[in-house]
Amino acid sequence: MENNPLNPILFFDGVCNFCDSSVQFIIRQDKKGVFRFASLQSEMGQTKLKGLGLSPDNYHTALLAVGDRIYQKSDVGLETVRRLGTLWPLLYVLKLIPRPIRDYVYDMVAKNRYRWFGRKEACLIPSADLRKRFLDL
Repeated sequence: MENNPLNPILFFDGVCNFCDSSVQFIIRQDKKGVFRFASLQSEMGQTKLKGLGLSPDNYHTALLAVGDRIYQKSDVGLETVRRLGTLWPLLYVLKLIPRPIRDYVYDMVAKNRYRWFGRKEACLIPSADLRKRFLDL
């Protein structure tokens, strides 16, 4: 699929095993190939963090950019499942949970993700057929 400014771009922690598994899950579920990806450690990710007034070392939140909209924390997951096929959009009902509660759970996972899921020494290097979906290579 061609690049479209409305294609969602997921900015993720490139050395986090949980984040990598999440990206792999999205790739498998995104049959139309609309999602694009960039690690927060990349030049593009660093620019996005700084542009939002966030520390360039802030890898505790994923970001989802859709057009001019930027989603953070628990909204990233909800807006992602809303855009996936099959039954995944049904999980969007979790949006009814107040954001402070959702973000508290998100922050707990983000804070402990390396301890619970581990980390890699380097960012994912996608296969040749997936490379076009990664914007920071």
